[in-house]
Amino acid sequence: MSLLSRILHPRGDDRAYVRPLWHRTVELARDRRWYIECGVADTVAGRFDAITLMLALVLLRLERESALMPAAAHITELFVDDMDGQLRQNGIGDLSVGKHIGKLMGVLGGRLGALREAMPLGIDALTPVIGRNLTLIEGADPSRAAVLALAFTRTLADTSDADLLAARIAL
Repeated sequence: MSLLSRILHPRGDDRAYVRPLWHRTVELARDRRWYIECGVADTVAGRFDAITLMLALVLLRLERESALMPAAAHITELFVDDMDGQLRQNGIGDLSVGKHIGKLMGVLGGRLGALREAMPLGIDALTPVIGRNLTLIEGADPSRAAVLALAFTRTLADTSDADLLAARIAL
């Protein structure tokens, strides 16, 4: 495609179909239960941790079906775009945004791996993973967040692919 064709006839956003799922994932990460019942700190770090937890759980569900792997890649790209915007809004300069995004992607990847291993083993394996990967207020019991995460995982497992992509999911 020539440069002129691309300018005059821009291609649509290939990720538009997962944008509702991304927005719903963030919305569910901001659900009051995480903060009030589970003790996630309502701070920048705590909110980031809740978003990466919810995104990781959604990604684990998407990777169950090979047909949904493009959706997993696209929602991850939306995460990167959103984090890039947040960093810039908070004053991180162009020269260091990439380095920060790399660190955030490392965090997401680490959480994905830890959750992928712990989820099949149940609450006893998941609780320490949650304790290490969520910023909790002092005295919060990570098992409460682990219970909510497991419940959400069961909800995702029972959700059809179409409903998942349409962001018809609940916590």
